[in-house]
Amino acid sequence: GVTYANERLAGRSLTGAKNPDGPADPIMVFPDVRRLLISSRSFVEGARALAMYVSMLFSLQIFGKDEKEREEAADMAQLMTPIIKAFFTDKGFQAANDSMQVFGGHGYVRDHGMEQFVRDARINQVYEGANGIQALDLVGRKMTAKGGRATMTFFAKIEEFIKENEGDAEMKPFIEPLRAGYKRLGEAAGWLMENAQKNYDHAGAASYDMLNIFGTVALGWMWARMAKVALAKVKSGEGNQDFYKRKLTLARYWMEREMPMTSGWLERAKQGADGYMELDAASF
Repeated sequence: GVTYANERLAGRSLTGAKNPDGPADPIMVFPDVRRLLISSRSFVEGARALAMYVSMLFSLQIFGKDEKEREEAADMAQLMTPIIKAFFTDKGFQAANDSMQVFGGHGYVRDHGMEQFVRDARINQVYEGANGIQALDLVGRKMTAKGGRATMTFFAKIEEFIKENEGDAEMKPFIEPLRAGYKRLGEAAGWLMENAQKNYDHAGAASYDMLNIFGTVALGWMWARMAKVALAKVKSGEGNQDFYKRKLTLARYWMEREMPMTSGWLERAKQGADGYMELDAASF
């Protein structure tokens, strides 16, 4: 998709021609094409970071230095499992679909191979159990298991990271959005605790929104951690500077464009089940 966006000539930049000697500008000059590409890239790299973190947890739950470390790793790995199965596959399909969109009509036909990626990505959302069931597993089992022990551990880790870095001015663009998303995650969890016991359908109705809030915040935590490393590398001049600056841009995207979505999902979750359940089956 990136290669195509740099090669495909169509129209002119909204701020003036960027390829004045050619018949048109490459479509990479358009903000919406960049939206499609950077949203996909930011998700993929954030998801890889979380997947590697969970892989480490799987090792620690067996080889951790003591029982406490092994127990915590097992708790966190279980909590993150529906995030990886459902949030990742939903966003992965969206990334493939958005990448096809970059090609326009050319993406729909077989010439470039993008349509195959889209069709292949779709199976992942049902392959390990439908994602709605994974969301229900997150809310109904993983978050509440052992008195909510894993959830409290996850919350504590984010709180600790925020506290450690909130005084760093360079980290503010990453810490403040993470704090906002984390606050909404806590509010959604609190709403579920208060309302799910009254009517289990409330948990079912809110579960998919909760999955999206949880996944977005979890990747936000990963991006904030990566931003901290990248800032240190840029400051020291070590390593591939373009690589670290690119990481900071992708982290900024997640905080500016994805984290605000948690606000809408929170409002949806708090509507409960009534709007879903009031129609009789014959009226659908």
